[in-house]
Parts: sequence; C-alpha cells; structure tokens
Amino acid sequence: MGLYRIFFYALLFFVIYKIVRFFSSLNKRSSSSQPKQKVSGKMVHDKICNTYLPIEDAIKEIHNGNEYFFCSETCRQKFLQNKN
Repeated sequence: MGLYRIFFYALLFFVIYKIVRFFSSLNKRSSSSQPKQKVSGKMVHDKICNTYLPIEDAIKEIHNGNEYFFCSETCRQKFLQNKN
C-alpha cells in the first residue's frame, strides 16, 4: 500500500510541475512577443486639426527648414496644399 501512495504522489507532483511550466511559458511568450517601444514623453502639436500627440506617433514634415508634425497623412496633405 505504501508503494502505491509514493507512486501516486510522485505522479501528482509531476503533473503539477508540468502545468506550472506550461503556464509559465505562456506568460513569457506573451510578454516577449510585444516589442518594447521607447517613449520619450515629448508631445507635439498638429496645427491642422489642433491636437497633441506623442512624437513617436507623429508624421514629420520639413518645410522651408521648419519641422511640422501631423497626426495623420490627411492632415499632412492639407498642410501641403495650403503651403503651395
């Protein structure tokens, strides 16, 4: 009877160990699959639609030596039409 009990506890320990490793690997995969984006914290102003957005997300246009930032390609095109 004692041998069966040892075998049962060993099997139970093995199953719990495999379950913990499985969920641990899922957690590592989900956190490593998302690329870490460096955030500067700097906000820029889109003068066409009057919004502020992070510089990392902005579309940059250099016109006559000045930098302009836009939230979308539509705003950038409106700016270029007004400047010409």
